Amino acid sequence: MSEMRGAVSIARQYPVRARLEAWELPEGTVPQSVPHDHAAEHLRRVLDAFAARSPRSLFVARELAVRWLEERPAVGIDPDVCVLEPAPPNPERLSSLCLWKPGHRAPSFAVEVVSQNHPYKDYAAIQDRYAACGAQELCVFDPLLAGPASLGGPVPLQLWRRDALGQLALVHFGSDPVFSEVLEAWLVPSDALLEVADDRAGKLRWLTGEEKAVAEMEHERAEKERERAEKERERAEKERHQAARLDLERRVAELEALSRK
Repeated sequence: MSEMRGAVSIARQYPVRARLEAWELPEGTVPQSVPHDHAAEHLRRVLDAFAARSPRSLFVARELAVRWLEERPAVGIDPDVCVLEPAPPNPERLSSLCLWKPGHRAPSFAVEVVSQNHPYKDYAAIQDRYAACGAQELCVFDPLLAGPASLGGPVPLQLWRRDALGQLALVHFGSDPVFSEVLEAWLVPSDALLEVADDRAGKLRWLTGEEKAVAEMEHERAEKERERAEKERERAEKERHQAARLDLERRVAELEALSRK
């Protein structure tokens, strides 16, 4: 496991008994803080732009209920952000993801932003439900470092990944970037936001659709400015050559006039 802090850090693995009553989704929406919503919405927009440009069949959702027991439909989990691959039928009309329905599959990548009001849940409770539903990767992002010290935290970033045995295992717990096999990119904590990038340093970060549009406008503006400057340079060069030619013609004419005297 990458970046377990301190020489005495350990990892444990043990079976967990499903507590279906505790896994039931609450009625209504749960209020979230501005930092929590900002981090989740930023990541949704980044992943939306990724899904739009990717040849893969992807759909990105926010707070979509994921249910996996047809006989207990109240049992579920609602990721702050999740990536569905392949995209389910008519994804824009989804009210919840029901894994017993055709075309409905567990999230390949899910994100939970740690809540200041319920940090223990994000450090110790939600992982069981993601293991049960079949998610491939779970990222837990703690932008405000609200996690409890009693559970080894706080750390900005956790990554859980399903291993060859089908178990959801903790593969990263710390502040360094970590590579997501599902996204084929790096997850990079950056202050209150979690960035996704093609490089570990985060210099080649993925842009939201809005950021990409602005970047393209800036590139177009810079390209037009470059073309304008190039035309101005060509015009000035042409004028310089014309001036030099006229000066040469003037001098030749003066010499011819002197030779005729």
